[in-house]
Amino acid sequence: MNYRKTGSEQEQAAAAYLQKRGMHILEMNFRYRQGEIDIIGRESGYLTFVEVKYRKDEQKGMPEEAVNRYKQRKICTGAKVYCYLHGMPMDCPIRFDVVAICGKQIRWYKNAFDMIL
Repeated sequence: MNYRKTGSEQEQAAAAYLQKRGMHILEMNFRYRQGEIDIIGRESGYLTFVEVKYRKDEQKGMPEEAVNRYKQRKICTGAKVYCYLHGMPMDCPIRFDVVAICGKQIRWYKNAFDMIL
């Protein structure tokens, strides 16, 4: 199995899902020194950082369970880098979402976790 190809396909599916529900996609696969943010968009006045997790089935657990504290911290670091590089104001409203894809089922968790300092 080509994990990179599968991941890219699922991120594209997540982006299409989000766009159909009103999110404006600003960037995909934003890379920074410590990692990557899958999707960055604007939705309901928020600059939104989205982590996409995929599992073909529930055998290894639900995909959203993989967004643990360590992963959340990395995403928050990436959000700070993105905001700095793009000159976002300090009071810019941001949100961290998770899109969990299990098989063909997609779940969108808005405000899935808070900023970790």
